[in-house]
Amino acid sequence: MIIPMIDIIFFLLVFFMMSMLTMVVQKSVPIQLPQAVASKVDLQRKIPITVTSNGQIYVEAQPVTLDQMIRYLQAEKAKGDDMVVILRGDAKAEYGAFVTVLDTLKQMGIVKVSIATDSK
Repeated sequence: MIIPMIDIIFFLLVFFMMSMLTMVVQKSVPIQLPQAVASKVDLQRKIPITVTSNGQIYVEAQPVTLDQMIRYLQAEKAKGDDMVVILRGDAKAEYGAFVTVLDTLKQMGIVKVSIATDSK
């Protein structure tokens, strides 16, 4: 007789715990978050750009200067707008080099940029 009562108490406890989770008030500034669709990336040309810890830029595993990267991306952009730049930055890289590449991509009108990260 006691086992069914323990089951009922357990289910009631779980029910109330789950219902309390929906009653939590979000205390944050209301903003409109950007939309992200990861599945469309697979259908497009991917161009990997890597910034190493010493600030060296690599485009598709080839070391390049910023001007060479710009020329390469202009040629790729002329082939069509279906390209996506995958920006990879070393965890020890200076933010300045990474931001310089991002600013250059924005000035070129390349808006399809994915920033690669490792999952924890």
